[in-house]
Amino acid sequence: MFPSYCPTILSPSPDDETRQFYQQLCQYKDHVLRMTYGYFQDDLLYIVENLWSPRSLLSELKTQNIPDLEKYLTLENDRKTLARTLLQDIFQRGREAVIALWVSLYVLQKDHGTPALQAVLEELRHTGDTLVEQILLDEDGHQLTPELTDIQKRHKKHLHNNTEKFIEHKPPRCDQGEESFSFSTRYVNLVIVSTNHFRERSENELIETGARHEEYLKKKQNVLQRISHNKMFRWCHRSRLVPHMVMVSGVPGVGKTTLMQKFVYDWVKGDLYQRFSFVFFFKFRELNSLDKVSLETMILHQYPYLELQLENILQDPEKLLFIFDGLDESNHTMDFTSRHLCSHPKQPEHCGQIVVSLVRKSLLTGCSVLMTSRPTRLASIDCTVFQRIVEITGFLPEERKIYFENFFSNPELSEKAFTYVKQNATLYTFCYLPSYCWIICTVLSRSFQTTSSDQQVTLLPRTVTQLFAIFVANILANHSLEKSDAQKILRSIGWMAQHGVMNHRVIFEERDLDSFYVDNKSKLLSSFLMESEEPVTYSFLHLTVQEFFSALVHYTDNYTKKLQNSLEEAKSYPDGRGEMFLRFLCGLSDGTTRSILSGYLDKQAAQASRDVITWLKNFILEEQRLEESKDKKQRLLRTFFYLFETRNKALVLESLQSLRRLDLSDVHMSALDCTVLAFIMETCTNIEELNLTRCSLDTEGLERLVPGLHNLQNLSLDSNLLPDTSCTQLASVIRNNQSLKILHLSINRLSGPHFSDLMAALSSPDCRIEELHLGYNNLPDTSCTQLASVIRNNQSLKRLVLSNNRLFGPHFSDLLVALSSPTCRIQELRLGSNDLPDTCCTQLASGIRNNQSLKILDLSGNRLYGPYFSDLMAALSSPACRIEELHLANNHLPDTSCTQLASVIRNNQSLKILVQSGPQFSDLMAALSSPACKILELHLDSNLLPDTSCTQLASVIRNNQSLKRLDLSNNRLSGPHFTDLLVALSSPDCRIQELE
Repeated sequence: MFPSYCPTILSPSPDDETRQFYQQLCQYKDHVLRMTYGYFQDDLLYIVENLWSPRSLLSELKTQNIPDLEKYLTLENDRKTLARTLLQDIFQRGREAVIALWVSLYVLQKDHGTPALQAVLEELRHTGDTLVEQILLDEDGHQLTPELTDIQKRHKKHLHNNTEKFIEHKPPRCDQGEESFSFSTRYVNLVIVSTNHFRERSENELIETGARHEEYLKKKQNVLQRISHNKMFRWCHRSRLVPHMVMVSGVPGVGKTTLMQKFVYDWVKGDLYQRFSFVFFFKFRELNSLDKVSLETMILHQYPYLELQLENILQDPEKLLFIFDGLDESNHTMDFTSRHLCSHPKQPEHCGQIVVSLVRKSLLTGCSVLMTSRPTRLASIDCTVFQRIVEITGFLPEERKIYFENFFSNPELSEKAFTYVKQNATLYTFCYLPSYCWIICTVLSRSFQTTSSDQQVTLLPRTVTQLFAIFVANILANHSLEKSDAQKILRSIGWMAQHGVMNHRVIFEERDLDSFYVDNKSKLLSSFLMESEEPVTYSFLHLTVQEFFSALVHYTDNYTKKLQNSLEEAKSYPDGRGEMFLRFLCGLSDGTTRSILSGYLDKQAAQASRDVITWLKNFILEEQRLEESKDKKQRLLRTFFYLFETRNKALVLESLQSLRRLDLSDVHMSALDCTVLAFIMETCTNIEELNLTRCSLDTEGLERLVPGLHNLQNLSLDSNLLPDTSCTQLASVIRNNQSLKILHLSINRLSGPHFSDLMAALSSPDCRIEELHLGYNNLPDTSCTQLASVIRNNQSLKRLVLSNNRLFGPHFSDLLVALSSPTCRIQELRLGSNDLPDTCCTQLASGIRNNQSLKILDLSGNRLYGPYFSDLMAALSSPACRIEELHLANNHLPDTSCTQLASVIRNNQSLKILVQSGPQFSDLMAALSSPACKILELHLDSNLLPDTSCTQLASVIRNNQSLKRLDLSNNRLSGPHFTDLLVALSSPDCRIQELE
């Protein structure tokens, strides 16, 4: 039992909101604290595991007088164990510790809040007083009359029979029926997040979600609120209420129907939401046959045994949950903004209006509705009536592995299959979809069981096209149909599939089968199409299966004109509906891939292949003629996918032979995109320059890209926030590429233990890097020792950019000593914004005197003025100095520095460009007017120069025969003396070519 008192655990000066929250917790009795802590247990585990820094929580707990927290620091690298252990210990310590944890999290959310943490704290604040009552209601349910209790038992039994088995479609052996498994042993958790992303879609939804999935994994703890299926009807912090209308979005095959089955199954068993006395589960495709009906009729159509008690059941709407699965499969018009609503369960209306009336609360006010849909349908309707919208994003990596383990009864086979898929980026990317996992496992279950090692190699897929080709070939190989009969089925369902793809149709009726001459009596048909009853409708096993057949038909029933029309139509859709169709068409142009289905293809299949290749060549030429834009870059990446699926290296070379520079900057690059790009780069050795700036690259993507980077001369990876672990892959690129001359790595996060790998590669005698950019990497002064080694040992390095780091410290001197080394070949060194003090000037001076190579020195944005600044000026005035361009802007130089700068200008015959900010006076102007001055470019912007300075500037312009470019922007030159400047600029002696 918790102690009955309320501890004094607040930090010394809590704000009013924290104090109010604390006082609220103190009012809770022991059993309330225990039950709420248990209710939020999964949320708390997730929150603590994904905290920005566990140390911040431990530190806050310490201020709340919770002792002995040091032991958790040893678990910092194992967040799951840390979270589980900490939360268990907190509970065992009792009331004081539980309240301290809640208060600590409340304090942390102000600076390090995540949607998950904010949602939990808000729910506790707003529902804390009634939460226990709701928890008990969800556990025990409502008291019902004996008659309703009996009918509820019958209803649950009916739903149990429909949901207890997990049905898997026929495997590729026609002699076996559908396989069923216990739902509890086959179900694998899905990731569900709060979102409204469907409103932004413009690409093929499967491809886009696949590309975004890894991004979801990266940012889920910071941006997205993860929601388990048993918390769908909990407090929603977006709508700030307990929702009654919930929409679940998800791409085809991601598990929407399975999730609804899980929801109903858990309700039937008493494990979930017993607040609902009755749950009514409908599939929209089964409601398509209903026209004008009442709600009562609609329910009895599905559950006729409820007839005698239905009126009583509907008396308490708040005890009812309606589940509607597959809004995108509905043929009914549903306008969620409609004013024409139904208000009585007996009132006949169009089926769509019944659903809308339930959602709009005009019918059975107080009931709850849970609905599912593909994102594409949601993007076209008004979803504001839904108080919570969530998206199923599929499997996390650990869930993918669990799926394989569940599918294969043999652990060794499971591990072998999963390892193979994980090594194939193309297949692994789409494994976030449960349906893809099933197809892949089905294919690999036959491939790995093949006894002949030669045959096994041919059966293992390398591309998505090969995966589906093998999937279909396995089904065909196990049928007793003559090949000519099987070919007829492939043709008829292929044309129907294409019609569906181009018209956004996934549900087909009997009349559709008739119009495309599909033989619905064929046993083979049931291996590719699922049939639903009442009314009878058909759909392919998965949307991508449909897309594959829509492409395959052009190789089983070739008509050149039809093929040309289909290609042009598919590429014309801005919503990406034809994208997979095009990839599959290109993939099947590969003879090796087509051979998987040999015997079932048209005699003219080779001609179809030639037609597709011709189209692809022309398509690439068209794309290359387009003006440069982000859209062009994304379209170019798509063409790379087409080429990747063809596996035709000769075609890649021919199509991209003129490509020397490849710019994909600002295009989000997923790990799969990187795999495809690597294939292109490995094949096209003519590409010399690759720009991947701001592409959201991660370590995995970079790892997949590395094999294709071995022929580049210029590589830009700026602004990707790559972690230090990326340095290992970057080092590999440098060691294996003797051609690489320019490497941009600015605005990343390369500082860390692995930074030394990069430095070691750059110090190698084989390294030919001439230009290296490492700005904005948060590099500390300790990295200077390694950078010094690079400067000494790399005889190729000419340009080194180290701006905007943290280089000043005890080790900064190592860098400057290396700069003075006789082996140093650095010509340009940028050290701007490194917080360098004036004490650095002495060593900088030494570097300038001893380094005959250094031409450009950027020291802007530091703190150089002080007693030692004169050492730097003296070195710059030395005859030995070869500096041609000097940047000293934003160093807070006072007026007195002008005298020293003037000496530099007079004595340094090399100095051509001077960038300076700060007050400027006559000494500097006199030096610039001197015949000895060789300055070509002068930047005096942002100096607050008054109009009186125009007279001196005019003298410079008249007397300096070298000055070509003058920047005077962001000053205060307007005034009576401004005319002096203009007169000088009009003078025949003026040599100014560019004025800002």
